[in-house]
Amino acid sequence: MADDHPLDNAVWAALTTAHAELAEVVGRARRYPPEVSVWAGVDVLDEGGWADLAALVGPSTGVALFRAEVPAPPPGWTVHHRGTGHQMTVSAAALEPSFTTVDEPALRLLGPDDVGEVLALVELTRPGPFAERTMEMGRYWGHLDADDRLLALAGERLHLDGHTEISAVCTHPDARGRGLAAALTRQVALGILERGEVPFLHVADGNEAARRVYERLGFRTRRDLTFAWVESPPA
Repeated sequence: MADDHPLDNAVWAALTTAHAELAEVVGRARRYPPEVSVWAGVDVLDEGGWADLAALVGPSTGVALFRAEVPAPPPGWTVHHRGTGHQMTVSAAALEPSFTTVDEPALRLLGPDDVGEVLALVELTRPGPFAERTMEMGRYWGHLDADDRLLALAGERLHLDGHTEISAVCTHPDARGRGLAAALTRQVALGILERGEVPFLHVADGNEAARRVYERLGFRTRRDLTFAWVESPPA
């Protein structure tokens, strides 16, 4: 049975709507180009869906799935990791003002010239999957110090009709405790709300510190989802 809400299968929904131009497609399976993102989506993970996904990614290739449920794959597939993520959303009425310990940190929209620094920061902080072309998925904001060193960032990842995901929220160890992640998350959320869309994000189970930050901003858990890193059968 297909999931009832687009956010229950957000990768598939994004690759069939607002991000359709980025999609690589075989049958019912879609994925982002690997240099953009690791995520793939299938409408229903039945026997045919798994077969289309295997044909799309090729033999012995890893791919990430994120949806309401990821059933056990057919023989030949390998599940390397499986976990739970909390999906959170926020409304314009619920979004709270930033609660930083610095006065209104200066935030700047990032562009192609910033890719090198962005990749260095995500490599240091590991906020989640991020590739060379991930910034093509949406708008990214950052906070730079007086020496133009990127200290924190957040941006848009999955984009589907009516919804946009906030992702890659991270702060350099030298700048933690100043509320920069909260300020950047709020900035990205405001931009999404201004387009008439619903901001959403995902927090790994056990990351209670991040979850509390988002709850203080007004985000509330919509539901839990499953993420899995799987490898296709060998040739």
